Amino acid sequence: MMMENTTSSSSLSSKTFYVENLGCSKNQVDAETIIAALKAAGWEYCDSPDRAELLIVNTCGFIQSAKEESIQTIFDYRKAFPDRKVLAAGCFAQRYNDELLKMIPELDGVFGNRAPAKIAGMVQGVLSGDKPVYMPEADLSGPKREDFFNFKGSAFVKISEGCNNRCKFCAIPLIKGDLQSRDMEDVLEEIKDLLNKGIFEINLVAQDLANYGLDKGKRQLKDLLEAISSMRGNFWLRLLYIHPDHFPMEILPIMKSDPRILPYFDIPFQHGDKRVLAKMGRKGDRESYLNLINTLRSEFPQGVIRSSIMTGFPGESKESFAELKRFMEEARLDWVGFFLYSREEGTEAYNYRGSLATKLSAGKSSRQKSELEDLQQIITEEQMDRFVGQELTLIVEEKVEGESLYLSRSHFQAPEVDGLVVLRAQGLDAGNVVRARIIKRNGVDLEAVLADLPENGS
Repeated sequence: MMMENTTSSSSLSSKTFYVENLGCSKNQVDAETIIAALKAAGWEYCDSPDRAELLIVNTCGFIQSAKEESIQTIFDYRKAFPDRKVLAAGCFAQRYNDELLKMIPELDGVFGNRAPAKIAGMVQGVLSGDKPVYMPEADLSGPKREDFFNFKGSAFVKISEGCNNRCKFCAIPLIKGDLQSRDMEDVLEEIKDLLNKGIFEINLVAQDLANYGLDKGKRQLKDLLEAISSMRGNFWLRLLYIHPDHFPMEILPIMKSDPRILPYFDIPFQHGDKRVLAKMGRKGDRESYLNLINTLRSEFPQGVIRSSIMTGFPGESKESFAELKRFMEEARLDWVGFFLYSREEGTEAYNYRGSLATKLSAGKSSRQKSELEDLQQIITEEQMDRFVGQELTLIVEEKVEGESLYLSRSHFQAPEVDGLVVLRAQGLDAGNVVRARIIKRNGVDLEAVLADLPENGS
């Protein structure tokens, strides 16, 4: 990250702040809540760090690469803006809290991630030089968000925080704590508010949507979807991240009856070898996961499946890697994010026999990851071919500068993580929802024209 401070501290307005957000969509919701909370407390939000006296880095601490990015971003801001206050918030801050000021004494404060709306109670201490460390108790309430990092027309809605699944490799429970679900009425009110603000695409996020409500006595995702389905209006609802070992089959009839609930399934299978999955703390195997995939595809021919796959886990043998490749070839997933195993302190897998050796053999794991990515590239391209010739709904994200082209997405492309549809058109705005005909594929991206234009239209 290259930054240059072009504003002196004497020219800054008082109570101004900027947020640099790192990490996942759930972290993004927290960053947007931080912005709303500080604005409600009388602070001015700046869309550039140049004018802000308080710089908040909303960190990620899930795996080693994310931690390194968080640390580097903090150092970059401190170097570029030596006369400002730099506050670390988010997951990395929560995970290391008091230790963080010792690790990075250049920081001016540390704020946890379990109650982002409570940040206003500690920022004055940051400005006064107290270097506070504040880790509030979990609280999912907060003011209405008005500023979004998404492109216009799209927003994330977090329905729960924390996780009870306890996968052996995962540091999320250490960072986020146990599952805590929002009240359904609170979620529904937020969605209504976003729709009233002109948001078209609502993306439900959680560590595991399937377990929503379990901490309150029963799983409530089906009830939530039924309530959302009863709302009037034209919108998209996308479900992001459902654990495969307890996929809620009862939601499928609701999705089939309401096309506004998109047939987009984000299911983190992680691996395809039963022995590796068992060591990860997963109950599924190749056969059960393929059965789930086949069921979803049978019910939703236009549906797509996104997943995450990890390689380099302790004990992953040549045979288990071959089994993973076999799973991918049979599953033919539409989108996949690949990750190298990260040995995280505090997790059960950290002490697995061979865990340190796995970390030291990162070169081999990187080659395996590249091999999987090459395989998936071919699969994804072939999967995208089925949309060529179809007329689909698109949400416009932004104009390509100097061209009669727009970057857009359809139902099978989640924000930021999947491919795009390049739309040939004129006179559109970000957030517009249009009908378009897919005319060809370019790599994993597609190209389209407005539905009422000839194929060679512009």
